[in-house]
Amino acid sequence: MSQTAIRKVDAATAPPAHACNAGRAARLRRLTLTDYRSYAYADIAFDGRHAVIAGANGTGKTNLLEALSQIGPGRGLRGARLDELPRIGGAGGWAVSARIDDGEDERRFGVGAEAARPQRRVCRIDDASASGPGAFADHLRFLWLTPAMDRLFMDGAGERRRFLDRMTLARDAAHGKTSSAYEQAMRQRQRLLDEGGAEEGWLNALEAQMAETGVAIAAARRETVSALAAAAVADDDGVFPAADIALEGELETALDGDKPADAETAFADKLCARRRLDAEAGRALAGPHRSDLLVSHRKKGRPARLCSTGEQKALLIGLVLANGRALSRRSGGAPLILLLDEIAAHLDPDRRAGLFSIIDDLGFQTLMTGTDQALFTAWGRRAQHFEARDGALCERTPT
Repeated sequence: MSQTAIRKVDAATAPPAHACNAGRAARLRRLTLTDYRSYAYADIAFDGRHAVIAGANGTGKTNLLEALSQIGPGRGLRGARLDELPRIGGAGGWAVSARIDDGEDERRFGVGAEAARPQRRVCRIDDASASGPGAFADHLRFLWLTPAMDRLFMDGAGERRRFLDRMTLARDAAHGKTSSAYEQAMRQRQRLLDEGGAEEGWLNALEAQMAETGVAIAAARRETVSALAAAAVADDDGVFPAADIALEGELETALDGDKPADAETAFADKLCARRRLDAEAGRALAGPHRSDLLVSHRKKGRPARLCSTGEQKALLIGLVLANGRALSRRSGGAPLILLLDEIAAHLDPDRRAGLFSIIDDLGFQTLMTGTDQALFTAWGRRAQHFEARDGALCERTPT
């Protein structure tokens, strides 16, 4: 099957959306930072409403969202290395603690690194050590949108894969572990191919692991895209343009007609047959690490990469909101918090008001940042308002 095969997802292939809000609502109650980025120390109380954080550039707004996003797998919303997180001039370590009410219980989550071991992340849940950041995903998950993602449709396929995988991880906590296992097996296989003379059994075992985890990755991505399509069709509010979504990749497409076990066998066989080519290329030339997410403006019938900057931003927001809608309809799963950095900067007043209403209807607590409090006037008292200034956060009452 061609590696560039495309599986388009629309309402006909998507599972039906349910009208109930089955997702559990998490509420951030307290966030404490120590020597994190620009903050020597911050202890912020939240009352459970949405939170608006306004302030000039460089006052630490994004740092707060990034700190909260560290309570989960991966590198947070900036993709930063651990050694980039300690405050300049601090002791060398850093810590973030969050108190979360998930509707059933209140729990404490902590993450940080010691100055003596800056590359080792220490994780805690309540008073017990956690095995790693992946353990947080069983209790709490995040969706986020940042200005760096505005070029999603113009950048390479890798950025879109990461975007899709982040949305998939919000649905399926196992997706991160599966992806890590696939990447590890792929790296080990490539090292053996580069060195040459590897035993057949070693390569077969690694290729079997790549096949099993690769098909699982493709299947999870398909479920996410189908859920996005269903949510977009069921809740086409007109505030943000509807998108047509397609998955480009041989494994994703193979699952249209093959059983997962058959797809695994075919992929393992292909990896075996392409060993010489992969050795010469220095990388595996087939697999879910080469897939792409294709997005088009439905009304205009135009690929997102050919749309205007404003249309691309609106499409991107629409995808994140569609994922939020899909998650709100799911029963079970970990509760979710939305992190939206500079979300309102390029939206007209009507679209901003529409965005806030959609967020309110989703039922998830949302933290938003912006340079001007006036951008969030439409929230009124539905949100808790803060002002960021000189490395501190002060609550203010909207007029």
